[in-house]
Amino acid sequence: MTQAQSYSVEARRKLLEQMLTIRRAEEQVIHFATDHKDLIRGHFHVYIGQEASGVGACAALGPDDYVFTTHRNHGHVIARGGELGPVLAEIIGRTTGYNKGRGGTFHVIAPHLGILQTSGVVGGCVPLAAGAAFSIKQRGTRQASLVFFGDGVLEEGAFYEAVNLASLWKLPVVFVCENNGYGEYTPFEAVTPGGIVPRAAAMELRTSQADGMDVRSVRAAAAEIVARVRSGEGPEFVELRTYRFVGHSRSDPGKYRPEGELDRWRERDPLIVGASLLRDELGVRADDVERVEVEVEAELDRIQAAALASPFPTSVSIPEFND
Repeated sequence: MTQAQSYSVEARRKLLEQMLTIRRAEEQVIHFATDHKDLIRGHFHVYIGQEASGVGACAALGPDDYVFTTHRNHGHVIARGGELGPVLAEIIGRTTGYNKGRGGTFHVIAPHLGILQTSGVVGGCVPLAAGAAFSIKQRGTRQASLVFFGDGVLEEGAFYEAVNLASLWKLPVVFVCENNGYGEYTPFEAVTPGGIVPRAAAMELRTSQADGMDVRSVRAAAAEIVARVRSGEGPEFVELRTYRFVGHSRSDPGKYRPEGELDRWRERDPLIVGASLLRDELGVRADDVERVEVEVEAELDRIQAAALASPFPTSVSIPEFND
Protein backbone atom coordinates (compact mmCIF):
# COMPACT_ATOMS: atom_id res chain seq x y z
CA MET A 1 0.00 0.00 0.00
CA THR A 2 1.41 3.40 -0.99
CA GLN A 3 1.51 6.40 1.30
CA ALA A 4 -1.19 8.08 -0.80
CA GLN A 5 -3.48 5.07 -0.36
CA SER A 6 -2.82 4.58 3.35
CA TYR A 7 -5.81 6.66 4.41
CA SER A 8 -9.22 7.21 2.88
CA VAL A 9 -10.25 9.54 0.10
CA GLU A 10 -12.64 11.17 2.56
CA ALA A 11 -9.80 11.84 4.99
CA ARG A 12 -7.76 13.45 2.19
CA ARG A 13 -10.79 15.48 1.12
CA LYS A 14 -11.13 16.73 4.69
CA LEU A 15 -7.51 17.90 4.72
CA LEU A 16 -8.02 19.79 1.46
CA GLU A 17 -11.21 21.31 2.86
CA GLN A 18 -9.34 22.52 5.94
CA MET A 19 -6.57 24.06 3.85
CA LEU A 20 -9.11 25.81 1.64
CA THR A 21 -10.98 27.06 4.69
CA ILE A 22 -7.78 28.52 6.13
CA ARG A 23 -6.86 30.18 2.82
CA ARG A 24 -10.28 31.76 2.33
CA ALA A 25 -10.53 32.78 5.98
CA GLU A 26 -7.15 34.53 5.86
CA GLU A 27 -8.13 36.27 2.64
CA GLN A 28 -11.25 37.44 4.48
CA VAL A 29 -9.08 38.81 7.29
CA ILE A 30 -7.23 40.90 4.70
CA HIS A 31 -10.59 42.14 3.39
CA PHE A 32 -11.66 43.00 6.92
CA ALA A 33 -8.54 45.14 7.29
CA THR A 34 -8.61 46.83 3.88
CA ASP A 35 -12.35 47.20 3.16
CA HIS A 36 -13.59 48.21 6.62
CA LYS A 37 -12.22 51.31 8.34
CA ASP A 38 -10.64 50.57 11.74
CA LEU A 39 -12.10 47.05 11.92
CA ILE A 40 -8.61 45.64 12.52
CA ARG A 41 -6.51 48.52 13.80
CA GLY A 42 -3.20 46.85 14.57
CA HIS A 43 -1.02 44.23 12.96
CA PHE A 44 -2.29 40.88 11.80
CA HIS A 45 -0.36 37.91 10.41
CA VAL A 46 -1.94 35.49 7.95
CA TYR A 47 -1.07 31.88 7.15
CA ILE A 48 -1.48 32.01 3.37
CA GLY A 49 0.93 29.54 1.75
CA GLN A 50 1.65 27.58 4.94
CA GLU A 51 -1.66 25.71 5.22
CA ALA A 52 -0.25 22.22 4.65
CA SER A 53 2.07 22.58 7.63
CA GLY A 54 -0.59 23.22 10.25
CA VAL A 55 -3.24 20.93 8.77
CA GLY A 56 -0.84 18.02 8.34
CA ALA A 57 0.64 18.31 11.82
CA CYS A 58 -2.69 18.71 13.60
CA ALA A 59 -4.12 15.71 11.72
CA ALA A 60 -1.68 13.51 13.64
CA LEU A 61 -2.90 14.65 17.07
CA GLY A 62 -5.51 13.12 19.33
CA PRO A 63 -8.35 15.08 20.96
CA ASP A 64 -6.56 15.29 24.32
CA ASP A 65 -3.24 16.58 23.01
CA TYR A 66 -2.05 20.16 23.54
CA VAL A 67 -1.17 22.74 20.89
CA PHE A 68 0.74 25.99 21.36
CA THR A 69 1.32 28.52 18.63
CA THR A 70 2.37 31.99 17.58
CA HIS A 71 1.07 35.34 16.41
CA ARG A 72 0.30 33.59 13.09
CA ASN A 73 -2.30 31.44 14.79
CA HIS A 74 -5.57 31.60 12.84
CA GLY A 75 -4.66 28.70 10.57
CA HIS A 76 -3.54 26.49 13.45
CA VAL A 77 -6.85 26.95 15.28
CA ILE A 78 -8.83 25.98 12.17
CA ALA A 79 -6.47 23.07 11.48
CA ARG A 80 -7.07 21.85 15.04
CA GLY A 81 -10.82 21.78 14.38
CA GLY A 82 -11.76 25.31 15.32
CA GLU A 83 -15.03 26.64 13.93
CA LEU A 84 -14.67 29.38 11.36
CA GLY A 85 -17.35 31.61 12.89
CA PRO A 86 -15.76 32.02 16.34
CA VAL A 87 -12.31 32.41 14.75
CA LEU A 88 -13.33 35.29 12.47
CA ALA A 89 -15.43 36.88 15.19
CA GLU A 90 -12.49 36.84 17.59
CA ILE A 91 -10.17 38.39 15.02
CA ILE A 92 -12.49 41.39 14.65
CA GLY A 93 -13.20 41.62 18.37
CA ARG A 94 -16.79 40.42 18.61
CA THR A 95 -18.52 38.65 21.48
CA THR A 96 -19.20 35.52 19.44
CA GLY A 97 -15.44 34.93 19.18
CA TYR A 98 -13.65 32.16 21.05
CA ASN A 99 -12.44 34.65 23.67
CA LYS A 100 -15.52 36.89 23.58
CA GLY A 101 -13.70 39.38 21.39
CA ARG A 102 -11.08 40.26 23.98
CA GLY A 103 -8.17 38.24 22.57
CA GLY A 104 -8.19 39.51 19.00
CA THR A 105 -6.01 38.37 16.13
CA PHE A 106 -2.96 37.51 18.27
CA HIS A 107 -4.84 35.36 20.79
CA VAL A 108 -7.45 33.10 19.24
CA ILE A 109 -7.16 30.67 22.15
CA ALA A 110 -9.38 27.58 22.29
CA PRO A 111 -8.75 25.46 25.41
CA HIS A 112 -11.53 23.03 24.48
CA LEU A 113 -9.41 22.11 21.44
CA GLY A 114 -6.23 21.82 23.51
CA ILE A 115 -4.95 25.18 22.24
CA LEU A 116 -3.90 26.55 25.60
CA GLN A 117 -2.02 29.65 24.47
CA THR A 118 -0.82 31.66 21.51
CA SER A 119 1.83 34.34 21.81
CA GLY A 120 2.86 37.53 20.10
CA VAL A 121 6.27 37.14 21.76
CA VAL A 122 8.80 35.42 19.49
CA GLY A 123 9.35 32.00 21.02
CA GLY A 124 6.95 32.77 23.86
CA CYS A 125 5.00 29.51 23.60
CA VAL A 126 7.98 27.13 23.40
CA PRO A 127 8.57 27.07 27.20
CA LEU A 128 4.82 26.79 27.76
CA ALA A 129 4.64 23.72 25.53
CA ALA A 130 7.52 22.15 27.46
CA GLY A 131 5.71 22.95 30.69
CA ALA A 132 2.55 21.24 29.46
CA ALA A 133 4.66 18.22 28.48
CA PHE A 134 6.14 18.18 31.98
CA SER A 135 2.59 18.08 33.35
CA ILE A 136 1.77 15.16 31.06
CA LYS A 137 4.78 13.23 32.28
CA GLN A 138 4.02 13.93 35.92
CA ARG A 139 0.42 12.77 35.50
CA GLY A 140 1.39 9.72 33.47
CA THR A 141 -1.08 10.32 30.66
CA ARG A 142 -0.47 9.35 27.03
CA GLN A 143 -0.79 12.87 25.67
CA ALA A 144 1.54 14.93 23.52
CA SER A 145 2.31 18.64 23.54
CA LEU A 146 3.03 20.22 20.15
CA VAL A 147 4.30 23.73 19.54
CA PHE A 148 4.51 25.63 16.25
CA PHE A 149 7.09 28.38 15.78
CA GLY A 150 8.95 30.11 12.99
CA ASP A 151 12.62 29.92 12.04
CA GLY A 152 13.29 33.23 13.81
CA VAL A 153 12.67 31.56 17.18
CA LEU A 154 16.03 29.81 16.90
CA GLU A 155 17.61 33.17 17.72
CA GLU A 156 15.84 33.29 21.10
CA GLY A 157 17.34 32.00 24.33
CA ALA A 158 13.98 30.76 25.63
CA PHE A 159 13.95 28.18 22.83
CA TYR A 160 17.24 26.63 23.92
CA GLU A 161 16.29 26.64 27.59
CA ALA A 162 13.03 24.81 26.84
CA VAL A 163 14.61 22.33 24.43
CA ASN A 164 17.44 21.62 26.85
CA LEU A 165 15.07 20.70 29.70
CA ALA A 166 12.74 18.78 27.38
CA SER A 167 15.66 16.67 26.22
CA LEU A 168 17.09 16.20 29.69
CA TRP A 169 13.77 15.08 31.15
CA LYS A 170 12.52 13.26 28.01
CA LEU A 171 9.31 15.25 27.87
CA PRO A 172 6.53 14.32 25.40
CA VAL A 173 6.77 17.47 23.29
CA VAL A 174 7.01 17.98 19.53
CA PHE A 175 8.87 21.10 18.38
CA VAL A 176 7.56 22.09 14.93
CA CYS A 177 9.65 24.72 13.17
CA GLU A 178 7.71 26.22 10.27
CA ASN A 179 10.65 27.55 8.29
CA ASN A 180 9.04 29.97 5.84
CA GLY A 181 12.41 31.36 4.85
CA TYR A 182 12.25 34.67 6.69
CA GLY A 183 12.37 35.95 10.24
CA GLU A 184 10.16 38.95 9.54
CA TYR A 185 12.17 40.39 6.60
CA THR A 186 15.51 38.64 7.14
CA PRO A 187 16.39 35.39 5.28
CA PHE A 188 17.04 32.65 7.80
CA GLU A 189 20.32 31.78 6.06
CA ALA A 190 21.62 35.24 7.00
CA VAL A 191 21.40 34.48 10.72
CA THR A 192 21.52 30.67 10.93
CA PRO A 193 24.92 29.20 10.00
CA GLY A 194 24.86 25.46 9.42
CA GLY A 195 21.09 25.21 9.10
CA ILE A 196 18.28 24.75 11.59
CA VAL A 197 18.19 21.02 12.30
CA PRO A 198 21.76 20.75 13.66
CA ARG A 199 20.89 23.23 16.40
CA ALA A 200 18.18 20.95 17.75
CA ALA A 201 20.33 17.86 17.22
CA ALA A 202 22.99 19.42 19.45
CA MET A 203 20.52 19.09 22.32
CA GLU A 204 20.23 15.36 21.57
CA LEU A 205 16.73 15.63 20.18
CA ARG A 206 15.66 13.28 17.45
CA THR A 207 15.29 15.51 14.37
CA SER A 208 13.68 15.28 10.94
CA GLN A 209 12.53 17.39 8.01
CA ALA A 210 9.42 17.30 5.85
CA ASP A 211 7.98 19.10 2.84
CA GLY A 212 5.81 21.78 4.42
CA MET A 213 3.98 22.43 1.14
CA ASP A 214 2.64 18.85 0.92
CA VAL A 215 0.02 17.98 3.53
CA ARG A 216 0.57 14.29 2.87
CA SER A 217 4.27 14.55 3.70
CA VAL A 218 3.62 16.57 6.85
CA ARG A 219 0.87 14.27 8.08
CA ALA A 220 2.97 11.14 7.58
CA ALA A 221 5.99 12.62 9.36
CA ALA A 222 3.90 14.02 12.22
CA ALA A 223 2.06 10.74 12.76
CA GLU A 224 5.33 8.87 13.30
CA ILE A 225 6.77 11.60 15.53
CA VAL A 226 3.68 11.92 17.73
CA ALA A 227 3.50 8.14 18.16
CA ARG A 228 7.10 8.00 19.39
CA VAL A 229 6.70 11.01 21.68
CA ARG A 230 3.50 9.62 23.13
CA SER A 231 5.15 6.28 23.87
CA GLY A 232 7.82 7.92 26.02
CA GLU A 233 10.76 8.11 23.61
CA GLY A 234 11.35 11.77 24.41
CA PRO A 235 10.93 15.05 22.52
CA GLU A 236 11.43 15.51 18.79
CA PHE A 237 12.13 18.43 16.47
CA VAL A 238 10.88 18.67 12.89
CA GLU A 239 11.65 21.37 10.34
CA LEU A 240 8.90 22.01 7.80
CA ARG A 241 10.11 23.96 4.80
CA THR A 242 7.27 26.21 3.73
CA TYR A 243 6.69 29.74 2.44
CA ARG A 244 4.32 32.61 3.14
CA PHE A 245 2.76 34.05 0.00
CA VAL A 246 1.99 37.43 1.61
CA GLY A 247 4.05 39.67 3.83
CA HIS A 248 5.04 39.25 7.45
CA SER A 249 2.24 41.62 8.49
CA ARG A 250 0.19 44.47 7.08
CA SER A 251 3.23 46.81 7.31
CA ASP A 252 5.50 44.53 5.29
CA PRO A 253 7.50 46.59 2.75
CA GLY A 254 7.61 43.62 0.37
CA LYS A 255 10.98 44.59 -1.11
CA TYR A 256 13.25 41.90 0.32
CA ARG A 257 12.30 38.83 -1.72
CA PRO A 258 14.58 37.94 -4.65
CA GLU A 259 12.95 38.31 -8.05
CA GLY A 260 11.01 35.21 -9.04
CA GLU A 261 11.18 33.53 -5.62
CA LEU A 262 7.48 33.92 -4.83
CA ASP A 263 6.47 32.62 -8.28
CA ARG A 264 8.61 29.52 -7.82
CA TRP A 265 7.04 28.73 -4.47
CA ARG A 266 3.53 29.34 -5.84
CA GLU A 267 4.08 26.46 -8.21
CA ARG A 268 3.95 24.26 -5.10
CA ASP A 269 0.94 25.94 -3.53
CA PRO A 270 -0.39 23.54 -0.85
CA LEU A 271 -3.87 23.81 -2.35
CA ILE A 272 -2.60 22.81 -5.79
CA VAL A 273 -0.57 19.94 -4.35
CA GLY A 274 -3.51 18.73 -2.25
CA ALA A 275 -6.02 18.91 -5.10
CA SER A 276 -3.59 17.17 -7.45
CA LEU A 277 -3.27 14.25 -5.06
CA LEU A 278 -7.03 13.76 -4.98
CA ARG A 279 -7.36 13.94 -8.76
CA ASP A 280 -4.25 12.24 -10.05
CA GLU A 281 -3.37 9.69 -7.38
CA LEU A 282 -6.68 8.86 -5.73
CA GLY A 283 -8.91 9.14 -8.80
CA VAL A 284 -11.32 11.78 -7.49
CA ARG A 285 -13.08 13.61 -10.31
CA ALA A 286 -12.07 17.20 -10.97
CA ASP A 287 -15.63 18.52 -10.47
CA ASP A 288 -15.78 16.83 -7.06
CA VAL A 289 -12.57 18.61 -6.06
CA GLU A 290 -13.97 21.92 -7.29
CA ARG A 291 -17.12 21.32 -5.27
CA VAL A 292 -15.05 21.41 -2.09
CA GLU A 293 -14.02 24.98 -2.83
CA VAL A 294 -17.57 26.03 -3.74
CA GLU A 295 -18.86 24.66 -0.43
CA VAL A 296 -16.12 26.39 1.56
CA GLU A 297 -16.73 29.76 -0.08
CA ALA A 298 -20.51 29.55 0.40
CA GLU A 299 -20.03 28.83 4.09
CA LEU A 300 -17.52 31.67 4.42
CA ASP A 301 -19.96 34.20 2.95
CA ARG A 302 -22.53 33.29 5.58
CA ILE A 303 -20.08 33.26 8.48
CA GLN A 304 -18.30 36.52 7.75
CA ALA A 305 -21.65 38.32 7.54
CA ALA A 306 -22.65 36.85 10.91
CA ALA A 307 -19.33 37.88 12.46
CA LEU A 308 -19.74 41.47 11.26
CA ALA A 309 -23.26 41.56 12.69
CA SER A 310 -22.11 40.37 16.13
CA PRO A 311 -21.76 42.94 18.94
CA PHE A 312 -18.57 44.27 20.43
CA PRO A 313 -17.81 43.34 24.05
CA THR A 314 -18.91 45.75 26.72
CA SER A 315 -16.41 47.64 28.83
CA VAL A 316 -15.00 45.95 31.91
CA SER A 317 -14.73 47.74 35.25
CA ILE A 318 -11.36 47.30 36.93
CA PRO A 319 -11.68 47.31 40.72
CA GLU A 320 -9.66 49.80 42.72
CA PHE A 321 -7.14 48.50 45.20
CA ASN A 322 -6.34 50.46 48.32
CA ASP A 323 -2.97 50.23 50.02
